[in-house]
Amino acid sequence: MYPNSPHTFHIPVMGLAFTVDSPLKVARFGISSVVSVGDDSLLEQMRAHYSQQYQRTYTPITIDQEDYRARRITTYLNLLDNLVQEQVHGLRQQDFIPGSDLTTYFELLPDSSPLQALYLQMRQTVDAEQKHHLQQALREAVVPGSIDINIMTKLDKTNYAKSGEPLPAEYSDALAALRGFAHSTVRASVVFSAGMNMRLYSYLEQFPCFFPDKKGTSEKQIIIKVSDYRSAFVQGKILAKKGIWVSEFRIESGLNCGGHAFATDGYLLGPILEEFKQNRQAMRSELYSMCSAALAGKGLPVSQNPPVQRITVQGGLGTAEENAFMLRHYELDATGWGTPFLLVPEATTVDDDTLAKLVQATSDDLYLSPISPLGVPFNALRGTSSEQQKQERIAKGKPGSPCIKKHLVSNTEFTSEPICTASRKYQRRKLVQLQAQNLAPHVYLAEEAKVLAKECLCDGLANAALQQLRIGKKAASNAVTICPGPNLAFFSGVFRLQEMVDHIYGRFNALNQTYRPHVFINELKMYIDYWKNKKAEQLETLTDKQQKYLQSFWQNLQEGISYYKQLLPALFADQLEKQVLVLDELLEAEDQLWLARLKETGIV
Repeated sequence: MYPNSPHTFHIPVMGLAFTVDSPLKVARFGISSVVSVGDDSLLEQMRAHYSQQYQRTYTPITIDQEDYRARRITTYLNLLDNLVQEQVHGLRQQDFIPGSDLTTYFELLPDSSPLQALYLQMRQTVDAEQKHHLQQALREAVVPGSIDINIMTKLDKTNYAKSGEPLPAEYSDALAALRGFAHSTVRASVVFSAGMNMRLYSYLEQFPCFFPDKKGTSEKQIIIKVSDYRSAFVQGKILAKKGIWVSEFRIESGLNCGGHAFATDGYLLGPILEEFKQNRQAMRSELYSMCSAALAGKGLPVSQNPPVQRITVQGGLGTAEENAFMLRHYELDATGWGTPFLLVPEATTVDDDTLAKLVQATSDDLYLSPISPLGVPFNALRGTSSEQQKQERIAKGKPGSPCIKKHLVSNTEFTSEPICTASRKYQRRKLVQLQAQNLAPHVYLAEEAKVLAKECLCDGLANAALQQLRIGKKAASNAVTICPGPNLAFFSGVFRLQEMVDHIYGRFNALNQTYRPHVFINELKMYIDYWKNKKAEQLETLTDKQQKYLQSFWQNLQEGISYYKQLLPALFADQLEKQVLVLDELLEAEDQLWLARLKETGIV
């Protein structure tokens, strides 16, 4: 499982398709990755493809079969697990020769790894018998990376029988996905993202695999993606009271990330990490106390010591220096690197056309968009085939998408059963409603733009794999949406796995020539822009509540800037020039915030 991984980074979930088969590409090298299980039809297509490629028996699971969603997830994960185990078995049989997977396994390891030290010792050993002994020890030390899965907790729509009656709660999207994971053979973790789902958290208790066995270990573990300490502690308590241990809190920048952006109220990554560092042990002890009491009440084994609880971070990391600082200063267990791996075909699956766009993308091509039907800001790339398809439909007078998969249905403005705001069904009705309101032309155009901005993410985020692997033949399935973080602007090119891993560990430079501020500064600038935009949006209808929110946001940003000023000596030890440069950037950000406040009061 993941804690045994020899690497100090993981590849987070990206979209529906971009990491859907990443375990087949990187797990044999000890690298953990996360698979989205949001789209069961995509998983079924992927299972059919890889079953044929690896000559496995494939029996379709169709939508008219009982519990098809959970079963599709289980069988796909089982296939991945089986294939990765075979890859690792084959890798162990190889010779230590240049280019072999066995050699690559050890050459990818961080320089600080004891296994790499042993590998280097083996290479320098002359005595044949001793060399053979060391090689056997190295082969036995090979472990695969974890095949983790991601469930967006709020994507939990109710499903219906053919009769139109709603199915029982356990057949909802999120609960079925959890059941599919629980019944699979993978010994890995489920990553819960996008907030709390009490029904889903309660459902965990139905599966023994999430509870400790007699040895005190659980077959499957829980990771929660969070944006701040309070969220982590609250969710950790909820699960601990059920006897379920959170094995990792995965901290992600609210804005400097890919996909949906869940902004904090102006809390910046550095201060958030500091709070985790200061309170980590106290949180672990309290959660252990709660969890132990719950386990004892259930008559289950209770470990004498608190289990391992990892703290990791992801979102916007771009250099080996940043990576090392996070691990060292905040005493983190690992980091997550997502967006840069979109440029690594050996790790992710991106169609050729979209990959070419990513390679050429600049900061102007990457933006926090309104395209998500969920109404949450979404990091996106301009000029995608999905955007082109959307504009073509609008030009033809047929806006919106056919809603087939229905994973993002949420709106009941015009219907009793939820529909998707990117769907043709919703957009037609909404535009008719707007036209009937006799709005001023500029108001109507603004409201119309909000409606037409939405894109079908169910198809868009899944189609890259179908195109790249030549699965399916429907022309309607060609449009691709991709969700890189802003960090992509600093990487240009297609990279090998070895190069990107070496970049993370400081043995290669994958950055382009674009000036790249420190990860903390990048995020700070994004939050200032976000605050300014929120302020501008609410200017004409500002309520007392909104005013207090904006003021609190502003204050949190100021406190974050003060924290970073104090951090500079530790951040850039013995690098006075960098300290001065970053201080100038902090002062500039501070000036922007104060200037905005002075304008607000009419002083400027």
